[in-house]
Amino acid sequence: MEKKYSDLFELINANARAHEYFDTLPDYVQETISERASHINSFASLCDYAENLTRGDN
Repeated sequence: MEKKYSDLFELINANARAHEYFDTLPDYVQETISERASHINSFASLCDYAENLTRGDN
């Protein structure tokens, strides 16, 4: 089972993969996710949220 974190900031501080992924996201996605940091508690939730925000950007 995937480890859960208290929020986005704990996740990216403790999980190098999550931190690297977050750094690759467009600025507007990083800002939006940061505003909802308390809802992001795992790498999977970070990926899901980012995917939803970037859908249609291609």
